[in-house]
Amino acid sequence: MLRYVAASTQARKAPDIAATATSAPARPRPIDGVFRALSDPTRRGVIERLSRSPASVSELAAPFDMALPSFVEHLRVLEGCGLVRSRKSGRVRTYQIAAERLQLAENWLAEQRALWERRLDQLDDYLLELKDKKK
Repeated sequence: MLRYVAASTQARKAPDIAATATSAPARPRPIDGVFRALSDPTRRGVIERLSRSPASVSELAAPFDMALPSFVEHLRVLEGCGLVRSRKSGRVRTYQIAAERLQLAENWLAEQRALWERRLDQLDDYLLELKDKKK
């Protein structure tokens, strides 16, 4: 009985994570879906292949050791976040890369790179200033 009381007391004192996370966006941004899709090595491989030329589902699936329905799910994720587009001609579905979404990710990464370069430059200046003061 004592353990139950202690556990329930601790549970009441713990902060509600959902209530304290006010900075989290209400809806995921398109960039989130892009990075989520690119987090998987199979999907990155598909993007690499499509960067050369459009390809059919069977061409894209050939190098991967998985069942076709599983592979098609990867294509759905890529298409769902806008990284690829497909068109059907007869019985063949062909995929191609959608450069706009990749550009979105590239722009975000460039912004982050610039931000961290500025911060590191400021740190470098500060450390050089401290070094000069010691002399």
